[in-house]
Amino acid sequence: MSGLLAGKRLLITGVITDASIAFSAAKIAQESGAKVVLTGFGRLSLVERIAKRLPETPPVIELDVTDPEHLAGLADRVREHMDGIDGLVHSIGNAPQSALGGNFLHAPWEDVSKAIHVSTYSYQSLAVACLPLMQSGGSIVGLTFDATKAWPVYDWMGVAKAGLESANRYLALHLGKQGIRSNLVSAGPLRTMAAKSIPGFEQFENAWADRAPLGWDLHDTSAAGKAICALLSDWFPATTGEVVHVDGGYHALGA
Repeated sequence: MSGLLAGKRLLITGVITDASIAFSAAKIAQESGAKVVLTGFGRLSLVERIAKRLPETPPVIELDVTDPEHLAGLADRVREHMDGIDGLVHSIGNAPQSALGGNFLHAPWEDVSKAIHVSTYSYQSLAVACLPLMQSGGSIVGLTFDATKAWPVYDWMGVAKAGLESANRYLALHLGKQGIRSNLVSAGPLRTMAAKSIPGFEQFENAWADRAPLGWDLHDTSAAGKAICALLSDWFPATTGEVVHVDGGYHALGA
């Protein structure tokens, strides 16, 4: 099959519903010629059901990125379906409710540490777990939400995303000699399940639709999905450590 990702083997995390950015990336990747394996955590049957809505139903592997045993066995689990991977999509983030919604000054370290473990450290730990599968180099792509600014209600998730953006640069530094690129896509607000779990997230959603130079559709994940697939392709061979904004241009505006 011809296409932007023809012959590519991809491991994609974070497909929860068909409104997930990861779902859009998986769909576009398959349509572009890639072979895909998904991971899921918790409600694995839900991920398996959603996977059937893709053009081709991919295998689903259980993965808890905070479980060392899951990470240690990941490469072998993936090899049950493909002999290696050319790309990895990290679409994982979570924080306890106490770390969100305007509770920045009162969130306990126990909850903050969970947010950082899942949303920041997992970028490195997942990449390391996949290194045995990426002997020929490849591309790692993660998802952020512009961490150069403080956003209402985002609180410690914003801090975790700032850490993620820094971790992206360090992965680029340490994996470059192995021919592995590491980049992030910074999408504008989208009404995904992750967004719905943040109390008060709607406070700044409408600003994008009103102010973004290209406009912004809160329900359309395809632009982010296309950017992810572009970064997974061979068309960005010398780009790493980058944050690509897919937000209708909102990030470029002043207050």
